[in-house]
Amino acid sequence: MAENFKNLVGDIHSCTICADKLPHGTRPVLQVSQKAKILIAGQAPGRRVHESGIPFDDPSGDRLRQWLGVDKSVFYDPDKIAIVPMGFCYPGTGKSGDLPPRKECASTWHSSLLEQMSQIELTVVIGQYAIDWHVPGAKRQTLTETVKNWRDHWPSKLVLPHPSPRNNIWLKKNPWFEDELLPPLRNKVQELLNNP
Repeated sequence: MAENFKNLVGDIHSCTICADKLPHGTRPVLQVSQKAKILIAGQAPGRRVHESGIPFDDPSGDRLRQWLGVDKSVFYDPDKIAIVPMGFCYPGTGKSGDLPPRKECASTWHSSLLEQMSQIELTVVIGQYAIDWHVPGAKRQTLTETVKNWRDHWPSKLVLPHPSPRNNIWLKKNPWFEDELLPPLRNKVQELLNNP
């Protein structure tokens, strides 16, 4: 099983399925281990992450780590936290920000990869594309409604707004998010980290 997993991850890192559609080329960015109990399911790498090859190596990552209550040493330990975005490569920029993640990643790799990560007990779902894949029943709701109804999927899944600074206005309009949702999230993260 471990050898199959290693080969699968190697295949993902060398994937070129969408090479002709990626303006900045392929550079799959993910962090995985079969030991991880926490999965961060995000959108796709941004330009800065594409350049560094390190997931959430940007202000969004700083905020996400603060929301989770972990430092970089824990966050970047693949045996503790797996990071599997919906698109592994930077999709490029559109008129109003980064383009959507390429659909080829999810349809080609996600099911096989996640099937081999059976230790996952908490999936933190970030952004609409990740919600559509990991919490398909939430399609009928707005992002705010989905986040507000976080107990519907708790404790195995938790939907978060994107931690981007672009969402500062949303955070100001929804103070309940930090008061009601983050404390249980941090407690759950610590519980999973402290019980290997």
